[in-house]
Amino acid sequence: MSDLLCLGEPLYELNSLPDGTFKPGFGGDVSNVAIAAARQDASVGLISRVGDDPFGAQLCGLWQQEGVGTDNVAVMPEQETGLYFVFHDDDGHHFVYRRKGSAASRITADDVPETAISQTQMLYSSGIGLGVSTSLRAATFHAVAIAKQNGVPVAFDPNLRTVLWSLEQARTVTHDLMGQCDIALPGLDDARQLTGLHSPQDIIAFYHGLGARIVALTLGADGVAVSSNGRILTIPGTPVDAKDATGAGDCFNGIFLANYLRDSDIAMAAETANRGAALSTMGYGAVDPIPFKSTLDKSKDYQK
Repeated sequence: MSDLLCLGEPLYELNSLPDGTFKPGFGGDVSNVAIAAARQDASVGLISRVGDDPFGAQLCGLWQQEGVGTDNVAVMPEQETGLYFVFHDDDGHHFVYRRKGSAASRITADDVPETAISQTQMLYSSGIGLGVSTSLRAATFHAVAIAKQNGVPVAFDPNLRTVLWSLEQARTVTHDLMGQCDIALPGLDDARQLTGLHSPQDIIAFYHGLGARIVALTLGADGVAVSSNGRILTIPGTPVDAKDATGAGDCFNGIFLANYLRDSDIAMAAETANRGAALSTMGYGAVDPIPFKSTLDKSKDYQK
C-alpha cells in the first residue's frame, strides 16, 4: 500500500541545452511528483500506462531505480509513450509536445484500480490529465470519486496547458474537479488565468471556496503562500542561480505532500518544498535536479 498514488501521463523529455544539443531525460507532471515524493522517503505509486517502446522501458527503469511503485502501470503493446521538448529563451522555458494518442492518454475509467485507491493515504492528479484526452479525464474523475467514497484525501494541481484545450473548457472542468479536492496546489500564473483573479489572497480564497482545506499557491521565484483554516503563511523564495524551471512546481508538490503525509505540519512541508523546488532549478531537466531528503536536510540554511 502506497502513502501517495499519482494518476496521469509520464513523458520522455528532450531538453535544449545552451550548446544546441538536447539532454535526454524524463517528465510528465505526475511522474515528477511521484519521484520527488519518493526522494523524500515516501511510499509512492503510479497509476499510468506507457508504450511498449524504448521510452516506456526507460521510464519503467527510472521508477524502479527511484523506488516508485509500478503495480498499476501497464506496458501497452503497439502503443507509444508520449514525449516532449523543452526550449529556453529570455521569457523562460517553453514546451513542444508529441503525445497525441499516447498509451497514457488512452486510460479509461475501467482501468482505475479502485482497491489501490481505497487503501492509499492520498490520491494526486492534475489538470494536464484532464486536458490530455476525454478518456483520461473520465478516469481522473472516477478515481477522485473512489477516493472520496473511501475517505481518501485528494491533492490536485490545476496545471494549465492551453495547447491541450481551451481556457474556457479548462476553467469549467478543472473547477468542477477541484470542488472535490482537499489540497489545492495551483501555480500563480495558471491560477490567474483560471480564476480571473490577480492577488494571491483572492486566489487562495477562491480555492478554499471550492472546498479545499489546504491551499499551497506557488509564486515562482517569490516563494509560496500556504493557507489552512483562514491563515495565510507566505514563505519567500530561496535565492539560487536558476538555469531551468522545468518541473519545479511538480518538485514542490511531491516534497510538500511527502512531508505533509509524514507529520501533518503544513508550514514545515511548505518551507521544505519551497527550498527544494528552488534547488531543482539549478540543473537542467525535470527529474535529475530534484533533491533527495538528505540534501534538503543539509540545506536548511542554504544561501546562494
